[in-house]
Amino acid sequence: MNILLTGADGFLGRHIARALGSAGHQMRPVSRRHGMDFSRMQAEADWTALLRGVDAVINCVGIIAETRTQKFAALHTQAPIALFRASATAKLRKVVQISALGADRTAFSAYHLSKRAADDCLRSLDVDGFVLRPSLVYGPGGQSAALFMRVAAWPLIPVLGDGQQMLQPVHVSDVVAAVLRCLDPDATPQTLDIVGPQCMAFAEWLQTMRLAQGKPRTGLLPVPFSLALAASYGLRYVLPMAQPENLQMLKKGYWADPNPLVAFLGRAPSPVRPALFFSDVALPCDPQGAPS
Repeated sequence: MNILLTGADGFLGRHIARALGSAGHQMRPVSRRHGMDFSRMQAEADWTALLRGVDAVINCVGIIAETRTQKFAALHTQAPIALFRASATAKLRKVVQISALGADRTAFSAYHLSKRAADDCLRSLDVDGFVLRPSLVYGPGGQSAALFMRVAAWPLIPVLGDGQQMLQPVHVSDVVAAVLRCLDPDATPQTLDIVGPQCMAFAEWLQTMRLAQGKPRTGLLPVPFSLALAASYGLRYVLPMAQPENLQMLKKGYWADPNPLVAFLGRAPSPVRPALFFSDVALPCDPQGAPS
């Protein structure tokens, strides 16, 4: 297939691009490096020429925090909606949207709401649309994982409150596998949560990152939520990820039933293991998802 891939230079985009090439697909990348500013492509006409000869679209543009030049509305909502509508007009075979776990009816953050708006648009169009909602994605090359890795290496690990906020991390190879599965002729358009096989507390997630670096488990430094929230208002200017809304999202926690993903892939997603933080290939699992 001829596939237009947005966000081709990002964490997910690089892994997806490599997998598409290995599977024999032809790729048309969209990124700043390729001379295209996704955030400014907010009209259907901006996409018409790029979609000529294309069979499918994969949109994996995303930011976890806004900056002066990158805004949720432009990157998560307006440009994707223009792309999806242009894809429907061009009668493309498939459109795959990489959304986020939590971009549903319970969404409250600007991040999730901006993703959900594009998801809703895609679901309303006459096109085979797939909305994939990954949890926290880890693997080589992830910026957020790299930040947490540095924190996990400290002598004491700072955690929000008691550190028991629940996460359900998913390895990048499982996200890529889901994207490739969407391209199969028999894949049914749907909205699918992309999550790992088990939930884990935020504190345990950081301890696992510590083990991945060859360091022993260590003590925790509980930080009251009110103090962390107050600090985030100042840190957000030097560390965009330290946004107050991101702390609220962490406090809430996000998880989902992995069984629909198991059915879609025909196998269980990879369990969290220290070795996988530096590998872009999932380790083999038995049918129950236990590492073999």
